Amino acid sequence: MQVSIESLEGLQRKLTVEVPSEKIANAIEKKLKQISKTVKMDGFRPGKVPARVVKQTYGAQIRQEVMGDMIESSYREAIIQEKLRPAGMPQILPLKDAADKEGLAYSATFEVYPEITAVEIESIEIEKPVAEVSAEDLDNMIKKLTEQRKEWVEVERASVTGDQVVCDFTGKIDGESFTGGSGKDMSVEIGAGKMLKEFEEGLVGMSKGEEKTIDVHFPEDYHGKDVAGKTAQFSLTVTKVSESKIPELNEELIKSFGVEDGNLETFRQDIKQNMEKELAQKIRTGLKNKVMVELLAKNEVLAPKALVDDEIRNLKAQMAQNMGQEGAKMNPDSFPDDIFQEEGAKRVKLGLLVGEFIKIEKIKLDQTRLNEALQEMAASYEQPQQVIDYYTKNKEARANLEGMVLEDQVVDYILDKAKVSDKTSSFDELMNSQSR
Repeated sequence: MQVSIESLEGLQRKLTVEVPSEKIANAIEKKLKQISKTVKMDGFRPGKVPARVVKQTYGAQIRQEVMGDMIESSYREAIIQEKLRPAGMPQILPLKDAADKEGLAYSATFEVYPEITAVEIESIEIEKPVAEVSAEDLDNMIKKLTEQRKEWVEVERASVTGDQVVCDFTGKIDGESFTGGSGKDMSVEIGAGKMLKEFEEGLVGMSKGEEKTIDVHFPEDYHGKDVAGKTAQFSLTVTKVSESKIPELNEELIKSFGVEDGNLETFRQDIKQNMEKELAQKIRTGLKNKVMVELLAKNEVLAPKALVDDEIRNLKAQMAQNMGQEGAKMNPDSFPDDIFQEEGAKRVKLGLLVGEFIKIEKIKLDQTRLNEALQEMAASYEQPQQVIDYYTKNKEARANLEGMVLEDQVVDYILDKAKVSDKTSSFDELMNSQSR
């Protein structure tokens, strides 16, 4: 078997493979003999059909099967011989101008994985947030939780910021109605920011039964393109004004949050523990994202198109799933590839870098850490043992968990070698920030 290799653009490689006619003929002859032992034909006993008759009847079919098998096996031998790591399936094309007309000659074009011999980490600089849950943070959280249990009580007065107003409205632009511009019995909490600011402010000072017309300007970047940048006139009619009633933080309310003894100090301890856990997770996630961003910035790596295309398909499926019922009605392939291209390429590059880094540094999965991660995950469910059993028996789920733990080990390894500096922050700053 003759093999030659040509490097094309980027990660593309082209293999030319020639298999001599003798090898093809021997494979065909071997298969003919195998078939002759079992083939059934009228006028002959099983296993007694002459070879020439079998060849006349099944020769073309057998040759086609042998050629297919030979392409598969010779391609596999060729990539092993040339020490290649294909990324994705090859494009196989027959070569009609081969010297040996009875033999097999074809080209296989494919991408290979990039060669990563070293991963730079020591020049990485990371700012590590340092924060704690203060007494003020705890008080604010308890206040927020209490306010979430507020009730609305109807009042006979003009509305103020913080009230809930039930209203009917009709909107027009240049005297014409527009999609989504009308509503009935809609509840609006003034100052909550769920509606456009001018709309909420227009409801201030209105009483039950009062009518009013206001101007509301839609921002240029408003999600509704038909009204973006335009000014609408809204006719408002208030049907109800209510003020909030915050419940007293007593034993009954505390028990409703799952604290069985209804004790305030127990409640505070539970809330603080949850806040500390969320803070630690937020810091951890933020650090991991920073490490990955820096890892990509410090190490140039090409992403095989075949792998990026696979990742784009995964991202499309995730988007459809996140859309719930709406996504279930859609074909993920209808989403344009362009919007996933950058994220898909980034994920592939990071996957390649992390995978090679694990091999280079010989990082082994920490079983103790894996068990701790599984226990922590299971603890958030009502039936923890069921979750543990699932990950123990389901190989795919366990492999995903192992991958996450290994990735965390890589992050810790890099943080240990990188230049890490502490940055003092607050609970609010960290919890309200977007991890990148």
